[in-house]
Amino acid sequence: MKKILITGGAGFIGSHVVRQFVTNYPEYQIYNLDALTYAGNLANLMDIADLPNYHFVKGDITDENFINGLFEEHRFEGVLHLAAESHVDRSITDPFSFVKTNVLGTVILLQAFKNLWVNNWEGKRFYHVSTDEVYGTLGETGLFTESTPYSPNSPYSASKASSDHFVRAYGETYGMPYVISNCSNNYGPNHFPEKLIPLCIHNILNNKPLPIYGNGKFTRDWLYVVDHAKAIDLVFHSGENHQTYNIGGFNEWTNIDLVRLLCQLMDEKLKKPVGTSQSLITYVTDRPGHDLRYAIDARKINAELGWKPSVTFEQGLEKTIDWFMDNQTWLENVTSGAYQQYYEEQYQK
Repeated sequence: MKKILITGGAGFIGSHVVRQFVTNYPEYQIYNLDALTYAGNLANLMDIADLPNYHFVKGDITDENFINGLFEEHRFEGVLHLAAESHVDRSITDPFSFVKTNVLGTVILLQAFKNLWVNNWEGKRFYHVSTDEVYGTLGETGLFTESTPYSPNSPYSASKASSDHFVRAYGETYGMPYVISNCSNNYGPNHFPEKLIPLCIHNILNNKPLPIYGNGKFTRDWLYVVDHAKAIDLVFHSGENHQTYNIGGFNEWTNIDLVRLLCQLMDEKLKKPVGTSQSLITYVTDRPGHDLRYAIDARKINAELGWKPSVTFEQGLEKTIDWFMDNQTWLENVTSGAYQQYYEEQYQK
C-alpha cells in the first residue's frame, strides 16, 4: 500500500485534505503529522479518526531527528506538506517562529525525503502547498499567474516564498519530483477564528465588535476549502512534476463588502432585524505592510486538470455559516485561553 505523509493535517486546510485522501483512497495509508499548536485540532477529524487507513502522529517538523526517524520507519512515497505558521498578524509580532517552521521545517522534510529516495525517485512526489501572498500585492487590475515574480511583503509571505524556493532547489539539485500550488484565501468549516470570516461569525454570535482593518477596501480572492482539497488531490495525482499550479476562486471581494454580506446572512439565519449585525462593524488601525489586493489566475489548473470551484461564494459562505452555527461547542473550545489574550491584544485598539 502507498504510504503518504500529510503535514499539518489537524489544521484548517490540512484536515480537509486528510479527509479527502482517507475517504477517497482506502488503498493508501495516510499519516497525519501535526504538532497540535493553537490552530491544530484533532476534533477537526473525529469523523475519520477510526478508519483503518488513517494514522495520527504528533510531532514537530522542525525536530530533525524525529523527522528522519519517522521517514526511515515508514518510508513515505508521497508527502503533502501543509504544516505552516500562516497568520500575517502573528508573523509581524514573532517573525522567528515563521522562519523556523516555514523555512527550516520545510528543508528538514525535503532532506529526509531526499535521503530516503535520492537514487529511486520513480513513483515518488513531494507536494508543497503555498500561498498567493508570495507574489506581493496587485493594483486595481491584473491577476497572479504562475510566472508572476515573487515580491513578499510580510514575514509570513517571505517565509513561504523562501520555502517555495527550497522545494524548487531540491528539484533542480537532487532531481526530487515535486509540485507546488499557490492558493488564494480559504474559508469554510473548521477555520480557526483568527481569520476574517470565522472571526466575524464568532463575534456576531457573541454580539462583539467586528474589527475591520483600515478602510476595509483590501481585496482578496476567496476559495471554499473543500474545493481546495479537491484541487490538491488533482495536482498530487495528475499534476506535472516541477510545475506550479495557482488555485483560486475567481471570486474577489473587498473585506468590507464581504463582512456586509456575512452580516446580512447572519441576520437572516438568526432572525434578527436587518442591520443588527452590521452595526457591530468597527474600524481598527491598519496593520503594517498590508497588501491591497490578491487575485489568482486559475486558468492553468482548469485547462490542464479540469478543476474549477464547485460552489459560488454565496453558497460556500452559507455552508460555512451553517457549519459554525451547528458547531458552536467547537468554536467555544478553540476561542478560550491563549486565543482570548491574543485577540484582545490584536484588535482592542
